[in-house]
Amino acid sequence: MSDNWQHGFYKHGLSERQELLAQARQLGPVGMAELQANATDQHDQFIENYVTDYRLPEGLALNLVVNGKNYTVPMATEEPSVVAAVSNGAQRVAKCGGFEAPVNSRCLVGQVVLDKLENPDRAVTDLLMHKAELLQIANAAHPSMQKRGGGAKDLRIRQVGGFVSIDLLIDVQQAMGANTVNTMAEAVAESLRQSGYDVLVAVLSNLADQSLQTATCTLSLNTLAAPGFTGREVAERIVKLSELAQVDPYRAATHNKGIMNGIDAAVIASGNDWRAIESGAHAYAARDGHYRGLAKWELTTKGLRGELTLPLPVGVVGGSIKLTPQSKLNYQISGISRAEELAMVLASLGLAQNLAALRALATSGIQAGHMKLQYRSLALSVGAEPSEVAPLVAKLTQQKRVDAAVAAQLLKEIQNERKD
Repeated sequence: MSDNWQHGFYKHGLSERQELLAQARQLGPVGMAELQANATDQHDQFIENYVTDYRLPEGLALNLVVNGKNYTVPMATEEPSVVAAVSNGAQRVAKCGGFEAPVNSRCLVGQVVLDKLENPDRAVTDLLMHKAELLQIANAAHPSMQKRGGGAKDLRIRQVGGFVSIDLLIDVQQAMGANTVNTMAEAVAESLRQSGYDVLVAVLSNLADQSLQTATCTLSLNTLAAPGFTGREVAERIVKLSELAQVDPYRAATHNKGIMNGIDAAVIASGNDWRAIESGAHAYAARDGHYRGLAKWELTTKGLRGELTLPLPVGVVGGSIKLTPQSKLNYQISGISRAEELAMVLASLGLAQNLAALRALATSGIQAGHMKLQYRSLALSVGAEPSEVAPLVAKLTQQKRVDAAVAAQLLKEIQNERKD
């Protein structure tokens, strides 16, 4: 079958699209049944060319104590070690009083960028003179946001290269706010065009440096001890790893990836835009021109202190949040009701994830605990039934070398033993 089936694919109904795909890619009855079993009419309204849902496992981060409150946080991820690691880190911090995460102000940035300016300095002066008017135009484009106490609160003007960027600072209240910001930015852009300016672009910036969230924790040294290492030795090695992430971008990238392992999983489960959070976090990590680790650790008189700051422009209403039964359920599980609260929990969760990763690196190495969890995935990938996973993992942990072939052979042995 040629690829002509793709022409006008979006015009067909869901069942027709599934049938066309199954025939074109020879998915067979099993593949077709998989498409149908995981599809919903509701999600057919979400995206173009929808054919089915792609599911992720969801687990719970436990014992995450933030500002004295114990949270249970849903996390959606396929990575075996993420939920275990964050729960481990959170439990250690909980024994020492938990995480502290102050409430911070939250604004998103809407950029209106001007081009082809003969005199940028004069343009900046003119724009500043009309600051109040520009803010009024922005708020008139979305009056309901201002009625709720939000809206465009301020603006700043930056010269970047040959461009001038008007940055609208917009309080979107409890929403993710992308649509609100874009609407306001476009309204300001249209007004400036009518005044003779050449507007290159008007859109939200995902570098949400006006929505920063900080989380801190301090652990007593005895909570960090591991076989063969005293608590002080572990703490000192964690500090060294933290220092390395501040000077080496190769280490910093992995340091931050570990932090985002936890944050992304919780953001996905909350129905927020995890791609926007990732983009803003990594841009913030390079804000001074050098890419650095987002979390820092230091030894103090009270113990090992960790601190994490990053942009977290999340919401609890609007967009795709709570549109599905699962995301609604996740908010019931976590008990989170406000965007500020979600940001505080996410930052704390990221710091817990970082603690667990650094402690593993500082002691037994990342593979020791990581591979035990990876073996479950390996067992399933070679065809192990749920009842066969545990005995196969037990055998795999005793092997000097592990790969799919070894796992398949061990599984065969287990199955033959059961037959006997």
